Amino acid sequence: MEKNDYNEITNVYSKTLPILYKSMLIGLIAGIVVVLYRIVLFHAEHISFQIYDFFRVNIKLVPFMFLGLGVLGYLVGVLISKFPMIGGSGIPQVKGIIMGHLQGSWFGTLVAKFICGTLGILGGLSLGREGPSIQLGACIAEGMGGKISKSRTEKKILIASGASAGLAAAFNAPLAGTMFALEEIFKYFSPIILISTMASAMIADLVSKSIFGLKPVFNFDITSNIPLNGYWLICLMGVTLGLLGAFYNFATLKTQKIYKSISFLSPKTRPLIAFFFAGIFGLFFPIVLGGGHKIIDEITPSYGIYFLVVLLAIKFIFSMISFGSGAAGGIFFPLLVMGAIIGAIFGNIATNFLGFDNALYFNFIILAMAGYFTAIVRAPMTGIILLVEMTGSFSHLLSLSIVCIIAYIVADLLNSAPIYDSLLDNLIHKSDKPKFEPYKKITIETVVHYGSFAEGKSLKELSIPKDCLLVSIKRHGADIIPNGNSILKAEDYLIFLTDTDKEASSRTVIEDLTDL
Repeated sequence: MEKNDYNEITNVYSKTLPILYKSMLIGLIAGIVVVLYRIVLFHAEHISFQIYDFFRVNIKLVPFMFLGLGVLGYLVGVLISKFPMIGGSGIPQVKGIIMGHLQGSWFGTLVAKFICGTLGILGGLSLGREGPSIQLGACIAEGMGGKISKSRTEKKILIASGASAGLAAAFNAPLAGTMFALEEIFKYFSPIILISTMASAMIADLVSKSIFGLKPVFNFDITSNIPLNGYWLICLMGVTLGLLGAFYNFATLKTQKIYKSISFLSPKTRPLIAFFFAGIFGLFFPIVLGGGHKIIDEITPSYGIYFLVVLLAIKFIFSMISFGSGAAGGIFFPLLVMGAIIGAIFGNIATNFLGFDNALYFNFIILAMAGYFTAIVRAPMTGIILLVEMTGSFSHLLSLSIVCIIAYIVADLLNSAPIYDSLLDNLIHKSDKPKFEPYKKITIETVVHYGSFAEGKSLKELSIPKDCLLVSIKRHGADIIPNGNSILKAEDYLIFLTDTDKEASSRTVIEDLTDL
């Protein structure tokens, strides 16, 4: 039962243990669901390659293959039309729900996303499992949170915990799941959010490792580190990844616009284009099918630069076609695979032409994966931690950090917005405004950043929405009851109270005041 009393508003973050226990339960259930999803996708991808192998041998039966792909594509389109929240990655949808911009049926989204994601991989689309896994975990948390949370704010913390558990179970990366919730979803640090998302992610990771074992997702052979006198090439790689990451974001949004501009295509028929392209690539260049596990498994120093460039171009184009169609699937894993190919190109050049040790080939792959992710998603800490956990190697933290920072700076200088923020903006513009119960309240929490407009200002100097009330300022562990003359300082933790139907608009204004 949800409550609105003042104690629930001001003390919600002091009740750590109850929220912690609930997050652990959500982590367990979400972990089981996401592990099941991983298993189903593994078999779906295996079957997909077998089917394409069969039709390459039996070329006369290819028309039947395209007929089957058409059926799969149309079924995916029907599901997306009926459940709009399942289209694409799922990460922008989770952010939108937590921010108050979006609303949907958690159970319908859960079932439809599971089915739709599986059909996409079965058809061979270049999509990943991580976005759907995050959304599946968030759906589990949303459903359970409606029963066990004591407030709407607590429910949103649990949804973030479910999302964290989803990423942890998808990649065996609990710390990356935790950091993703803080860095990408909330974009501020809160002790209760940290402990809740971490507990949920750890439990989900335990479930995942119980099934898939302790072996890292990427088992690269790392035997040495790039010498300091070779860091100039790492810096050049960072610049390149920043440029390519900005282009990826531009191309992703442009592809979606192109799909929408084609008058004879509807949400039901757009996925058909992606499935038909999957058929073409399945016959003539099958290595690019699916998320890219086959590329990671087979990429070796024996690949020449020409082949790697062609492989990168085709994987990039196919990923744009797949994701732009609106099919249910993530960009997370495919972009990591493309980053790996970029790293392989750098590793090839470094070892064959610049005198670097051949043993450093896979180091460049790992660095490029993290840098490309950072340039696109704009979450450097998540990228660094994710690659450390996915490779099981802690020996290249310095080089990882340098590549990610440079890639971040370059992408930012190019005014390339983080991809999930851009995708969320597109979703908000085309979605109906959520309908909330009248007179229900919700809290909005934020931190006053150094250099923000609100720092050093009194409350009466700020244009806070009239339907939004600042009820508490937490400063160095003490609670301050605010008034018009209260001066806000950097690191102040603010708790606002507003109507549920005003949450999204109020949150936007508050973030503009308190963020950089």
